[in-house]
Amino acid sequence: MLILSRHAGEAIRIGQDIRLLVVHVGGGKVRLGIEGPKHLRILREELYDMVIDLNQQAQAAPEQVTLDAWLQGAKEAT
Repeated sequence: MLILSRHAGEAIRIGQDIRLLVVHVGGGKVRLGIEGPKHLRILREELYDMVIDLNQQAQAAPEQVTLDAWLQGAKEAT
């Protein structure tokens, strides 16, 4: 793992195509801007984990049941 220190307005490059910009630091949070190719899917880790979990559920259960369960959970969360 590479650990870097950056201030607001400073950026980090990953290869030629990805740029991470520190937009704001404060209140115990860091706001990041991410620029990358349109074909590259960028997800928050918790959403990525949810997609992996849903894919595993879909392999074990009928697709419609899994989709209905996810939609119900999304309604309850709002």
